[in-house]
Amino acid sequence: MTMGFYVPPEQLIKDRADFARKGIARGRSIAAMRYADGILMMGANPSGSLHKISEVYDRVAFAGVGRFNEFESLRVAGIRYADVKGFSYGRSDVTGKGLANAYSQTLGQIFTHENKPYEVEVLVAEIEETTDEDNLYRVQFDGTLRHERDFAALGGKDDELRERLAGDFDRDRDLAATVRVLAGTIEEVEEGSVAAGDWEAAVLDRRLERRKFRRLSAEEITAARS
Repeated sequence: MTMGFYVPPEQLIKDRADFARKGIARGRSIAAMRYADGILMMGANPSGSLHKISEVYDRVAFAGVGRFNEFESLRVAGIRYADVKGFSYGRSDVTGKGLANAYSQTLGQIFTHENKPYEVEVLVAEIEETTDEDNLYRVQFDGTLRHERDFAALGGKDDELRERLAGDFDRDRDLAATVRVLAGTIEEVEEGSVAAGDWEAAVLDRRLERRKFRRLSAEEITAARS
């Protein structure tokens, strides 16, 4: 009978974490920031059909970086979770915190028990009646859940992005000014300009009716930056 090689648990966890981080770092970053009327999420994405930012439910949106097939499966699962909970109880019972906790448990289980961890980070954004009540939840590859109040960043250069955004945050900005801040910061950190058509951006806008999610067009981004 052959015996498998013994790997200390701490080394196994470190190797899995390093593997996941390398996969995530190969992707482009996404940043999110609160503004006067809601939350803006933005990142470079030349693909017009493979979205990194999507609606989940009335007041809740999703963003993901890393391997597309892996965060897409999480997005779809999140929509199913929200639909079932909203139908079984009530639309107001679907919350960003509940969805973020579900993602945290799923990613933590995969990281600990599966052969290969997911190479993803996801963001759950949620708006409420006032700016002070809005929420951003960041879920890392190992299930670590962080509550980000004013802004958040995902991807390979997330630490530098957060550091830059910390000095530029103003909750009273309008949407156009927030687009300029996020786009400019992402271009500076990633050291390259992004064409207007290569941006993916969307908002959760509290002024809209029941469904608060709206995508920004290339023309709207260009006008905001001019």
